[in-house]
Amino acid sequence: MFQSRVVAALVRRKEGFSRVYNTLIQSNSSTVLRHEPVRSFSSQTAKKCLFGVYGYRSFSKVHQVPSLRNMSTVASVASSKEGLRLLVTAGPRAQKMVGIWLFGSAAWVFSMVVLGGVTRLTRSGLSMTDWKFTGQLPPLSDEEWLQEFEKYKQSPEYKRVNKGMSIEDFKFIYWMEYAHRMWGRALGIMFALPFSYFLRKGYISLRLGLRLSTLFALGAGQGLIGWWMVKSGLEEPASEYTQPRVSPYRLAAHLTSAFIIYCGLFWTGLSVVMPEPPVESVAWARGAVKVRRFALPVSVLVGITAISGAFVAGNDAGHAYNTFPKMGDTWVPDDIFDMKPLIRNFFENTSTVQLNHRLLATATLVSIGTLWWSTRKLEIHPAVRSLIGSTFGMAALQVTLGVSTLLSYVPVSLGTAHQAGALTLLTLIILLNHTVRRPSMSLLKSLPQVVKTA
Repeated sequence: MFQSRVVAALVRRKEGFSRVYNTLIQSNSSTVLRHEPVRSFSSQTAKKCLFGVYGYRSFSKVHQVPSLRNMSTVASVASSKEGLRLLVTAGPRAQKMVGIWLFGSAAWVFSMVVLGGVTRLTRSGLSMTDWKFTGQLPPLSDEEWLQEFEKYKQSPEYKRVNKGMSIEDFKFIYWMEYAHRMWGRALGIMFALPFSYFLRKGYISLRLGLRLSTLFALGAGQGLIGWWMVKSGLEEPASEYTQPRVSPYRLAAHLTSAFIIYCGLFWTGLSVVMPEPPVESVAWARGAVKVRRFALPVSVLVGITAISGAFVAGNDAGHAYNTFPKMGDTWVPDDIFDMKPLIRNFFENTSTVQLNHRLLATATLVSIGTLWWSTRKLEIHPAVRSLIGSTFGMAALQVTLGVSTLLSYVPVSLGTAHQAGALTLLTLIILLNHTVRRPSMSLLKSLPQVVKTA
């Protein structure tokens, strides 16, 4: 009898029930709940809500804000209802399998970039004077080795740099280039087979399928770009005093293409396993917006600096001005604008290319340091704060590696470490941008104003 009167009173006075409902929700301080206005109530609805007062513990479990640990699982279950567009819609297990595959592919591309750096630093890239898309077997007999060696003897590099080289030394540089080429072809197979399997199982959405198909096409084209680059080094140089080397423009195109493929695979893998960014309050979401506004231009600067390093390598600019911070006896060399037209100096003039790389590297370090300093007091997720600190530390290490490489006249070990450091810094800046991206509207609506601690 008493309950019936209460129900009738709640039906007649909707606003009164809303105040009672919100008061009950706020009374439990141990659980962060989502507060939504009560718009209309029927008698049956009021009975259910009144029952929720007595069964409040079970009711509160339904409305808890998902924690960071199970955020991706919650997003997978609620995607159809909340409007979150997942790249893999076959459940958490499929998300994990596709994510591991994409991160494995990205790691393979990373190793390809490092191996390519070793190949260039050991001057092995011009040892193979022909190219086949499907690849070929290496020389298996002494006669076949002699045939390959004779082909190399016709190249400008042998005539001007390696004249008199023994066949054993030739085998070393040949194996380096052969390994680099076959490692790339193996990557294509490792990517294509799981891709076909996941497509057949229905794990991959149309949007993800189109993105991965584009990356696969870029990977196939990367081999063509690589041969296009090598071919430029097999041509006779314009001057008899110039050492044969690949075109810096083609080297930059080859390296930039590898960076794009790596970034695409890594970003897509993150989007698969972490469909929502780690935010647990509106305050943290606002802090992420402020970080994102600064992180985007910093990311562009990091990318430009990395590409400028390709022109340093393409022009062998690391073997000039092996002093720091000055370039020789001056801060700015006198010949930085000697080439005509003026634009050529920024890509072909050894002095200008090295000066550009120094200035860009310094600007990158200062900008990342400014990002770290300006976000010290922001309300942001601990993972975001840790990423910013790691990115700043990696930027400082990368500058240290660059200076050490220059002062040591570009040894293979330091030169390889410097190139790997550039890709590591790019990895961290991608991860930072992905972590502070805008969450879905459904997640934003569910967030409390601040994170409540027990």
